[in-house]
Amino acid sequence: MSEEGESSAVPRPRRPNLSSPPAPPAEAPVPVEGRPEPDLPGARPRRATVPTLLDFFPAEDEKLTELHPFFDHLKAGRFTTTRCRKDGELLWPPRAVCPRCHRSELDWVDLPMRGRIYAHSAVLAGAPLGMEADVPFSVGLVDLEGAPLRLFGRIEGRPWKELAIGQLVRVEPYGLPDGRVFYRFRVEETLAPVGR
Repeated sequence: MSEEGESSAVPRPRRPNLSSPPAPPAEAPVPVEGRPEPDLPGARPRRATVPTLLDFFPAEDEKLTELHPFFDHLKAGRFTTTRCRKDGELLWPPRAVCPRCHRSELDWVDLPMRGRIYAHSAVLAGAPLGMEADVPFSVGLVDLEGAPLRLFGRIEGRPWKELAIGQLVRVEPYGLPDGRVFYRFRVEETLAPVGR
């Protein structure tokens, strides 16, 4: 305090009022092509339903991704990826463009449906949205037989405490409740782990 009884401190900036809701956006959303705008006066155009960043599984529709053949092949029981025509590189995950030569001339090739567990772990808590009820579950890295690829995925067929490095697994396509498909690995009961 100064001699006159006034504070010599610098005044603090005022905080914004957070209790009032934010103002609506100035621009209305752009209407989606092919969809009619609502007839009601003052109604806003409909927004397209699109996958969010919180969705663990990718878009599969031909209109949304150039990688739709991967999902079509999975639905048919095939496990595939892309190979660059120019440099012959086998690409995982499947790509629309080669990361080495930046060309889009790629061929779809079949991958082996079997492999061996390279490493594994368990998800005991903190599962992605939509998978909370599945806890605990196993995930791991799998070396595909006859292909220079090590893939990550969920491992089914045994409790996580019974998995072992070198255990034989097979690729298993599985359907999601919304009609999409993805892959996981399932333990093969016929062969013992390597090196155990």
